[in-house]
Amino acid sequence: MNPSLFPKERKEPPIFTSERPEVSVVVPIYNEFESLPQLIEAIATSMTATGLSYELICVDDGSKDGSAELLKKHALARPYLRGILLRRNYGQTPAMAAGFKYARGKVIITLDGDLQNDPADIPVMLSKLEEDEGYDLVSGWRKNRQDAALTRLLPSKIANWLIGKITGVKLHDYGCSLKAYRSELVADMNLYGELHRFLPALAFIEGARITEIPVRHHPRRHGSSKYGLGRTFRVVLDLLTVFFMKKFLTRPMHVFGLLGIISSFLGVLLGVYLTILKLGFGQAIGDRPLLILAVVLLLTGVQLFCFGLLGELLMRTYHESQDRPIYRVREVVEARVHNNQE
Repeated sequence: MNPSLFPKERKEPPIFTSERPEVSVVVPIYNEFESLPQLIEAIATSMTATGLSYELICVDDGSKDGSAELLKKHALARPYLRGILLRRNYGQTPAMAAGFKYARGKVIITLDGDLQNDPADIPVMLSKLEEDEGYDLVSGWRKNRQDAALTRLLPSKIANWLIGKITGVKLHDYGCSLKAYRSELVADMNLYGELHRFLPALAFIEGARITEIPVRHHPRRHGSSKYGLGRTFRVVLDLLTVFFMKKFLTRPMHVFGLLGIISSFLGVLLGVYLTILKLGFGQAIGDRPLLILAVVLLLTGVQLFCFGLLGELLMRTYHESQDRPIYRVREVVEARVHNNQE
């Protein structure tokens, strides 16, 4: 076992606190045994330079290469490091959701655990987030991405273009994990499926102000990529989910009801046409495909309308049971009146 992989005493400990830190750095980990020590040191160095109080949360997503045991050793030696060990491999989105849940910082930074994202870019992300423009999310853009052109770069470019067109949030690089969030924004988002890729779109639904800055990207030093072309199908399905959430989250009847009315209307038109043929011209309609189509359209219309109604009831239950508002307030501006009492 390489002794350099295990934690050593630091001469100058980083800034950390038992109170709520200013920054939480969240890193999902899966089979990153060789990268983990360098990652922890690089993040600690970068955050110490900012002078901000912080915590580092590494979420082990069921690693099988000893990453969990190594993370335990580092967490016991470093008060600023918290290791969250999941029971099995759930995927990057659940791992990130777990990190968000345990994060206490006013600002949350996320990045990958493979050292391709550069922790030295974290101060730049924080600086951009604190500018006067009032951004809620700063997303990294791997402008000079160091990945295979055919299997990673080309699918990514197509996905970024498609996601931007459908969601209306135009970013160069949706897949970059290096992002900075205000904690109140993360608290409003529930993650599942493969939705970590669509966090900017979900944030936009919540009314967030989003910007993007170029960040460094390094070739993978250890191990192999966990992503491949097989994720494309899942990404497309989640993209459709995000599109529906953006357009019809609080008004599902507007889509299902409209489709139901159109389907029913076409079914009625065909029914009238067939009735005229039968009663007006005495033609047989029992063996006509149009009769079957008319019945199918009518039944489909009724079902779609019922889906819309059920969707409306579910959304009302969802919002009312959690006391979840259908709006987000950015700030309240008012003139304060002070009463001087003698």
